[in-house]
Amino acid sequence: MTSTPRSLVISNVRLPDGQPVAVSIADGRIAALGPDLVPPAGAALEDGGGALLLPGFVEGHTHIDKSNWGRPWYRNEVAATLLDRINNERHWRKESGHDAGAQSLALARAFVQAGTTRLRTHVDIDTDAGLRYLEGVFQTRQTLRDVLDMQIVAFPQSGLLGRPGTDELLARALADGADVLGALDPALIDGDPVTSLNVTFALAERYRKPIDIHLHEPGEVGAFTFKLLLDRVEALGMQGQVVVSHAFCLGALPERERDAMLERIARLNVALLTSAPPSRPVPPLKTCREKGVTIFGGNDGIRDTWSPYGSPDMLERAMLIGLRYDMRRDDELAIAFDCVSAAAARGCGFSDYGLHTGARADLVLVEAETIAQAVAARPKRKLVVANGRVVARDGELVVAA
Repeated sequence: MTSTPRSLVISNVRLPDGQPVAVSIADGRIAALGPDLVPPAGAALEDGGGALLLPGFVEGHTHIDKSNWGRPWYRNEVAATLLDRINNERHWRKESGHDAGAQSLALARAFVQAGTTRLRTHVDIDTDAGLRYLEGVFQTRQTLRDVLDMQIVAFPQSGLLGRPGTDELLARALADGADVLGALDPALIDGDPVTSLNVTFALAERYRKPIDIHLHEPGEVGAFTFKLLLDRVEALGMQGQVVVSHAFCLGALPERERDAMLERIARLNVALLTSAPPSRPVPPLKTCREKGVTIFGGNDGIRDTWSPYGSPDMLERAMLIGLRYDMRRDDELAIAFDCVSAAAARGCGFSDYGLHTGARADLVLVEAETIAQAVAARPKRKLVVANGRVVARDGELVVAA
């Protein structure tokens, strides 16, 4: 997908604080933002009709390579344990001929259509499939490169230590262009948290990549693993380069122990990701923010063999975050939205984000009075601009891919 840089002016829109403004865009960037802009000669013009102006949404954690989005319904009869789900998925993908390239493209397009312009996806690196799924998602990233800023995490869904050769495949994935190194439950899946974390951090250091680790481990087991991870972050100087996804243990620890850990997490600039699941303990969002911890949101899997739930609408994910954390006030719903916008961009390391001069021009217009109403009502996207280009109008894509 390619485009010729052009200038665009969107008039008659409102910032989240209610201020009426126009936005001038040039070469994919916000060139000016203010109430009395004069459109440059030759600029394309869009009348926002008084709509609310939001920054493009950020999906901080999903798995677009394994989605069944747009395909016939998957009948889920898998048992409940993590290993059951891992083994079932590996078997199904192998036997069904699941096409990671086609499915990731379908879901990524749906994300763009709903206003997501930055996305971090975990992609399975598996000794059965090799790098096949990664190659499919590489194709999707290339196809949508002009409108969707995508980070790819090389993720060992079956664990790192239990299947010999996984570490070599992860190394190849990082060398080939994966942006982030993934990891999974060093104690409960790998059975040896010290060795698992040592291998993970050695790979990250070798290829100079950040880390995003799935940590489902509960209570004291999860806290033990988390402390080992923080020790390595501190020893190796990897502050600001690690995300811990899910972090269920932080929702189950005694308050004193939890708060001491949060203070260390903040000091080492380790970010947290939550999908805000209703059935599991979750990190305390407001306490995390009070302690200075970056915590952001994501869908996790969408319509795959793990779960029938999820959608590529980040306003819906913000609503689900609000529900999980009992957020009802308008200022609280603004926090939920921050989890899928500025906080997610910060946690993932997406640069030049926001509604300010010089930022990449990723914008969403919705018919809503406030951010709180946008989160609660999830209105159709009136206009989506990605990298300075109109990509969706009235809820429909207007670009080819």
